[in-house]
Amino acid sequence: MESGHNLIRQRLEKRSKLLEKKINPYGGWFDVSEPIVAVRENPDLAREVRLAGRLMSHRDMGGSMFADIKDSTGKIQIYVHKKTIAEEQFDLFKHFIDLGDIIGVTGKLFTTHAGELTVRVERITLLSKAIRPLPKEWYGIKDGEIRVRQRYLDLIFNDVVRDTFRTRSRVISEIRRFLDGRGFMEVETPMMQPMAGGAAAKPFQTHHDALGMDLFLRVAPELYLKRLLVGGFERVYELNRSFRNEGISRKHNPEFTMLEVYQAYGDYETMMELAQNMVTTVAQNVLGRLIIKRYDGEEIDLKLPWRRVVYREIIEERIGKDWFKITQEERRARATQLGVEFPPNSPDYEVTNAVFEKIIEPSLLNPTFVTHLPSDLVVLAKPNREDPSVVDVFELVVNGQELAPAYSELNDPVLQRERLLHQASGHAEKIDKDFLAALEHGMPPAGGMGIGIDRLVMMLTGVESIRDVILFPQLRPQT
Repeated sequence: MESGHNLIRQRLEKRSKLLEKKINPYGGWFDVSEPIVAVRENPDLAREVRLAGRLMSHRDMGGSMFADIKDSTGKIQIYVHKKTIAEEQFDLFKHFIDLGDIIGVTGKLFTTHAGELTVRVERITLLSKAIRPLPKEWYGIKDGEIRVRQRYLDLIFNDVVRDTFRTRSRVISEIRRFLDGRGFMEVETPMMQPMAGGAAAKPFQTHHDALGMDLFLRVAPELYLKRLLVGGFERVYELNRSFRNEGISRKHNPEFTMLEVYQAYGDYETMMELAQNMVTTVAQNVLGRLIIKRYDGEEIDLKLPWRRVVYREIIEERIGKDWFKITQEERRARATQLGVEFPPNSPDYEVTNAVFEKIIEPSLLNPTFVTHLPSDLVVLAKPNREDPSVVDVFELVVNGQELAPAYSELNDPVLQRERLLHQASGHAEKIDKDFLAALEHGMPPAGGMGIGIDRLVMMLTGVESIRDVILFPQLRPQT
């Protein structure tokens, strides 16, 4: 078997010979008549077609050759015979075109004895000479990291992967259509911010030379979108890229896509209705079903109504009725027995939340609204009128992970300042004073929600890892 280096050398030699023959190995415009899928849907024999695609297989029979070309929509067989094509064109295909090359073909349709729809080629145009050969062993590669590192090869060979990213695109389009239809306006807010606010997360930091100031890649667009509520835009949303300088896992990528949506004069109940109707509408329109099969064979049932349960109640249900009656030391000891890790100086509410996230959340496959979390966990949410120790929020958990937090937005600027100062341990320089100034001008009561688009697509496509729904996820450098 020839080494990859030798094959590359041979292809470079072919490129040089093509240039000597005044044949451009990297042709320009080609008048494609239709995508391959359209040919298969309209297989009128003897009609002329002009198709372009990558050469995926090649069977040389001497005076004739069969091959397969593939475009973004499908694959079709082509037939090249020395009696139906010019001599120099036959020579080009036989001696200078290799697997992986991108070509354009013109010819008429016919059906072989085996019943295969085929193009009888009359003209060939070389559109891109592939110097590196396609890996023959690709079909057997199981290493997910190799597939992700060379996503272009993954997309060439793996139709399931291509379909996943087509589904992602359709999901985002359907979200826009749904929100636009309800009177929401899509907006854009800064990705570089003087303060990283809107979520308790570690930001990426950069520096702007002209202004002489440090900036942060946003961890969330929340505080800017609320400024728009103050300004009078009553229904806004942003499909945004956000960045968090934190760990990488099956559920996390440092760069991710999120939907944030805000509705003036609404509350967390408004967002609950919006979330379940948007997700079920998108699933029905994109997939045509509300039962989703996961990678492990488990099924997720999106049919309404979705379960609602109070945070405290589900912890007592799953961990023990006495959880909130025992002492803090006993809670910490029990959490450790359950295999839950947390920093030694974690406050009591964080220990309980770590148990929720590590033990309860992964078990919730069907959509579940977990409501009324402790106020210390969500400093931007409005306190519950009957019990100010909790806030009017929900976490939508589905597919074993949080998909969407939402809450009744806190619009009291005095209370908001107190809570942000408490979160910042009294360091006033760490809070967004301009956001507070905006609140002091009066923000209408509102409901707000964030939905992780990557996680939503994971759920709808049934894949295991967030890397399967991000075209180019962050990876460690190869050593």
